[in-house]
Amino acid sequence: MQSDNQSNSAIPSKTWIIMAALAITGQIAWSVENTWFNSFVYDTITPNPRPVAWMVAASAIVATLTTLIMGTLSDRTRSKWGRRKPYILVGYVFWGIMTAIFPMTAYVKNITLAVVMVVLVDCLMTFFGSMANDAAFNAWTADVAPTNNRGRVEGVLNLSLFIAQLISIVAAGVLIDTVGYFIFFYLLGGIVMVVGLFAGGALKEVPSTQNPKSVTPFWQEIRSLFDLKTILENKTLFLLLVSAMLLGIGFQVAFPYMLIYINHTIGVTKSQYSVIGGAVIIGSALLAIPLGILADRINKKLMLALAILLTCLGCFGFSLVKSVPFLALAGLIWQASNMAAAIASTSWLKELLPEQSRGRFLGVRMIFWVLTPMLIGPGIGSALIRNFGVPTVLDGKPGFLAVPLIFQVGAIIGLLALIPIPFLKSKQLLEKIGYHG
Repeated sequence: MQSDNQSNSAIPSKTWIIMAALAITGQIAWSVENTWFNSFVYDTITPNPRPVAWMVAASAIVATLTTLIMGTLSDRTRSKWGRRKPYILVGYVFWGIMTAIFPMTAYVKNITLAVVMVVLVDCLMTFFGSMANDAAFNAWTADVAPTNNRGRVEGVLNLSLFIAQLISIVAAGVLIDTVGYFIFFYLLGGIVMVVGLFAGGALKEVPSTQNPKSVTPFWQEIRSLFDLKTILENKTLFLLLVSAMLLGIGFQVAFPYMLIYINHTIGVTKSQYSVIGGAVIIGSALLAIPLGILADRINKKLMLALAILLTCLGCFGFSLVKSVPFLALAGLIWQASNMAAAIASTSWLKELLPEQSRGRFLGVRMIFWVLTPMLIGPGIGSALIRNFGVPTVLDGKPGFLAVPLIFQVGAIIGLLALIPIPFLKSKQLLEKIGYHG
């Protein structure tokens, strides 16, 4: 782990390579889970939108609890391999195994039982993914990132995210159309296992066996995160999380059903969707590094507010267009702006994380960033589809087609994220004017 007097040192090139490999692989797995898992359920099990909402909600609960508990555990770990490496290495390997197992749920012929198995396997996959990526890997990147360049680190991580999305969306659409879901999931699981094994094994941390052990009981340490005193001491951090939560709820109203909407409502094939997704991701990825630099150099509050406005505009615009070029344009505005909001808020968040409790506070972040949006957003989307969607039958199974209304409602909810912005204060700005309270 980096100490304060090392906080401005350069990151070694080997560390950058390991970081990029784990980031890209992890984000490929998360991107597939957020899109193609939902499409797989709709196409092979049932076109009813409720199982998608249940799966998203259940995995969000597992992701949050896992990150909170395992992040705290990694903060307290003292081993010759370091604090984070054991969780990254083991987590990535089993993450890949569970990803490869996921499509086997389609062999269950009873729809109710198949839905239960889908949710269960997704939750197991999410447990290992969250332990490895959300808890340990994200805490490790905060450990090794120089404090004066965290925006650049977030830019590179977001570039890795969009490289991963480019691979997972463009390649996935073509692969699934060509060889089917099963081969695709087997390949993905194998890649996650192999990269996790080699990159996780090559990751080097300072041995933490000599560091003093925490004297605070484990569960008391977790419970203390939600004390009023902790919230007041980290007011800006929690306000930032509230803003991200509101934007996330709006995003999750539509996003879990986006591929289903494009594929079944508009009639765009999976391969054509790959073209749309590829254009959006390439355009957004080209903005990742510049946005990371801007996050270090300009007013984060202004950048975040503009990004929220443009995200909601792009989401609303996505509901108004039908052709592939215009879908790509609206998608670019939506996703690139959402990425800008993520870079600004994440770099700001890591600036605010207490150094000795990064793993714990990353768990708290999951409550606002993942759990609440994924519990509320998909439920709203499912209700809108069931009440306003067009009834359909897919392979003899009744369901509903997604409707443009989910994007419009999501955009309106997302605008609520602007409310906490005026109350945010930059830690760096306060230090410049001599305030250290």
